[in-house]
Amino acid sequence: MKTIKLLLGFALMATIVTSCQREEIIVNNIDSQPVISLNQLLNSYELWYVDINQTLGPGETPFLQIAFTVSFRNGIFYANNNLVGFGSQGNGFGIDVGTYDAYNMILDVNHDIDGFQTFDVFQIDNNTIELYNPFNDTSYFLNGSQRNNFDYDFVFYDNIHYFLQEYEAWEKTFTSQMGVLNEFDNENYLQFLAGGNDSEFRSSQDVNISNTNNIYWDYTGLYGVGNINGNFYLKTLTLDYDFFENEFFELSVINDQRIELYHPSSQTVYEFTGRGYIQFLREPNALGRESKDLKQLKKRKQKTTKQDNPRNSTRS
Repeated sequence: MKTIKLLLGFALMATIVTSCQREEIIVNNIDSQPVISLNQLLNSYELWYVDINQTLGPGETPFLQIAFTVSFRNGIFYANNNLVGFGSQGNGFGIDVGTYDAYNMILDVNHDIDGFQTFDVFQIDNNTIELYNPFNDTSYFLNGSQRNNFDYDFVFYDNIHYFLQEYEAWEKTFTSQMGVLNEFDNENYLQFLAGGNDSEFRSSQDVNISNTNNIYWDYTGLYGVGNINGNFYLKTLTLDYDFFENEFFELSVINDQRIELYHPSSQTVYEFTGRGYIQFLREPNALGRESKDLKQLKKRKQKTTKQDNPRNSTRS
């Protein structure tokens, strides 16, 4: 009887020790961080917003400089380079601009226009990654989101400046009956130029021009878009003519091709319709805008002060 009790005792102790060991293994598994591949990381979010103001380093990677978002889908590299159609083009992903390969925290991109670019990828936090280009010592920071909770409206209205550049010209298609006669009544076309100092505009008094290339631009100057406190969707537009007084408007967007300009000094409302949509890929002969006989390329400007990049390349 004692022998049986001793054997039962040893068996019970072995069971308890084994149970403890198994529990410890489970706890350790729970506490340990899962390891995922770079492909899984890039696919963990449908959209990656390019936070251009966080960029570090002296250089530029052209296709990242113009993109609002990029996406990595089964080897195809997508980008939202335009605000026209933003949120609907390509089901929200934008357009196919190239291919990519991801391995060992290295991302290789073959862009349709810019060719081959390679990056070291660093995960900064749960939804932020850094793309470090070792050949121009520049890092871009991307914030991940899913399409169903991405704030397309915020990005659109925060970048209205670039939206105005996405048509070859804006044609005046409506003038309200209410309002005092003023000089701007004679302006029928506006053009907002990409590239250069990123703030040039031209205006024309031509009428019913079917081909925007045939518009004669009467006046030039600088333009600026500003915010209005308490109304994120309403902006200000100032046209600073080279040789005339400024014209000031309240700017609102009716749709992807039509804007409204309210002229407070005359209380006149104008509507302008975009003519000649420009899809930005960085192809100079199709996507630039003629200004002083030079083709200019649209790109997003970093508003923060350029800072040195603390990263050091480990590529041989």
